[in-house]
Amino acid sequence: MILDGEAANISLGRRLAGIARPGDLIGLTGPLGAGKTSIARGLLAELGLADEAPSPSFAIVQPYDPPEVRFPVLHVDLYRIEDAAEAEELGLEDARIDSLLLVEWPERLGEAWLADALCLTLSIEDSGARRLTARVPEAWRGRWPLT
Repeated sequence: MILDGEAANISLGRRLAGIARPGDLIGLTGPLGAGKTSIARGLLAELGLADEAPSPSFAIVQPYDPPEVRFPVLHVDLYRIEDAAEAEELGLEDARIDSLLLVEWPERLGEAWLADALCLTLSIEDSGARRLTARVPEAWRGRWPLT
């Protein structure tokens, strides 16, 4: 799928908000500037966030709770995490019980985390558009909007 501009990334995030639920993990992979945070912003806006979501690059984990959003969401940016052992210290396993985890750079969590995650990968085309590829696990097959 080709996403032509930031508005398309935000629109995809809004569509994901309609199918995501607590306990899910959505992984967003791609180079810096590919639009991962734009997808996250669209999802959070559709879930009710009134202000623009900041990138969690510095904080690593940015939590959102009702009434700010319809259900708890953790927007996680693992760019500065070196390995899966560091990610364990973030407490994401407990949070996943009742929150949606929206994770940029999810590969730094380790493969075990990604078994049932919807993994979206963005690459930048020569034209500047973004190519989206998805790994859709069984848990998402009935919900994924592009199947």
